Amino acid sequence: MQENLDIITIGEGLVELSAPSLLKNSECFDKYYGGDTLVSAIAALRSGSAVGYITKIGNDSFGEYLLDAWQSEGLDSSQVKLSKGQNGIYFVGSTCTGDTNKREYQYYRQKTAASTLSVDDINFDYIKRGKLVYATGFVQSLSLSVREAVGEVFKFAKEHDILTAYDPNCQKCGMNKDEALENFDLIRDYIDIMFIETTDAQTLFDITSTDMIITKLSDLAIKMVVVKDPENGISIYENNERVNIPPLDFEMVDATGVSNAFNGAFLSRYLDGVSAFNAGRYASALCLLQMQNVGAVKSIPYKNLVDEYCGKIYG
Repeated sequence: MQENLDIITIGEGLVELSAPSLLKNSECFDKYYGGDTLVSAIAALRSGSAVGYITKIGNDSFGEYLLDAWQSEGLDSSQVKLSKGQNGIYFVGSTCTGDTNKREYQYYRQKTAASTLSVDDINFDYIKRGKLVYATGFVQSLSLSVREAVGEVFKFAKEHDILTAYDPNCQKCGMNKDEALENFDLIRDYIDIMFIETTDAQTLFDITSTDMIITKLSDLAIKMVVVKDPENGISIYENNERVNIPPLDFEMVDATGVSNAFNGAFLSRYLDGVSAFNAGRYASALCLLQMQNVGAVKSIPYKNLVDEYCGKIYG
């Protein structure tokens, strides 16, 4: 167990099996791992942060694989607990049509070990070791016990002057408005930093305008709002000031997990004292590099490469 951590994430580890063809035609798959907060955790870790992960995994061969992989990466997995439940799996295939290369996904994440995480599994002394706690609506949607655990951790963090960050990430799991709002309302009073895509804002609040999203969330006393708009880029609002990072043209191979990687990379640099604007540019550069390769996690670049690329594209 690491004494001091920059970021502590709560989430779900999934086995990723990817193929370069349509799933129905695929005979061989590459094995790796994914999961929304896990992608954020690895992006932060590869950007130089000390990161801890809280979850439960199934006590089987896939569980052994996940634990070994995370420990080899340097992720603090001291709070990962083994369970008799199964591990979640998702398959990624490629749908090549003309000059486009899109991905198809098939998830199997019902009643997994991660969904059995509860408040009783949380070591609150461990939470005190972190500078920031991060979770998503996608994680909250695993089960009622997970949602309660996330709520209690965020409340505890707020009471102990530990920063919190949240991404509703509701579109990715097909969450309806009522469930998404219930998840958000449970912890909104404890959120310091909120990442949100315009599609999620539409689900939650029936708005897509960046100006309206920032107004809505800042009125709820959320200190920093990071809005992701595929047409207009990234807008970051903090201390009554707003900065914008326009989108760049790039060659994309695979966008799996890219929004989650942005969050982890941004938090890593921001906690290291970098301005929100430069943290956003760093995170954007990391994502551009990530999308040039396949896989949610294995495509995430390391800090030295991102710094070099960031200098090339932003000067």
